[in-house]
Amino acid sequence: MSWSLRTTRCARCGTTWSRPVAEALRQLRELQETKKKEDERKEARASETDPEARVMKMADGGFRPAFNVQFATDVETQIIVGVDVTNIGNDGGQMPPMVDQLLENYGNVPAEMLVDGGFASTKAIDRLAKSAPGCTVYGPVQKPKDPSRDPHQPREGDSSIVAEWRRRMATEAAKAIYKLRGQTAECVNAIARNRGLYQFLVRGLRKARAVALWFALAHNVNRSAALSRA
Repeated sequence: MSWSLRTTRCARCGTTWSRPVAEALRQLRELQETKKKEDERKEARASETDPEARVMKMADGGFRPAFNVQFATDVETQIIVGVDVTNIGNDGGQMPPMVDQLLENYGNVPAEMLVDGGFASTKAIDRLAKSAPGCTVYGPVQKPKDPSRDPHQPREGDSSIVAEWRRRMATEAAKAIYKLRGQTAECVNAIARNRGLYQFLVRGLRKARAVALWFALAHNVNRSAALSRA
């Protein structure tokens, strides 16, 4: 049996690399460009076996190459209405793209988004106000470094939208609405882990996204059956 190794040649020095190594080097350059500090750029790493994966902090406190799976879930039915997979470990910028996806798929935006503290960044809230002005964000306000300062009072530099979000999250009505997140998003996440969606057996964003979509389809079939019986 004969086989050949796919290679690519560097245009600058003429060095020949195998395709996986070349892709890892390309991903590494992109990752380094996102780092502001020189020491962070030096510490950046890319995997030869899965170049699109990124080292992320896990729930157990460890760090491993991973992808970030995003599910948007309907509060009343626990139906998954949006799916995305990224290689960005920070959730701070993930809310606006998900709402954009919902708008594209369903023709409108949700009236309310219940998100955890990782998603409720001030930049994301401002961006969402521009792209989806009819969507109200419910998410916890980050505790200030100064314990004497009320986190729900607007801060210098806050936009009117962010200031409104801070004040809103101090109300009992907003706190009651936000409690619904536990029985929807957190419940669906727990179901995903119980069904084995805690480690990808494929490589690359495209294949990982396909796995997440298959899980969402299977989950929605089960939920539809349960809702029909109810």
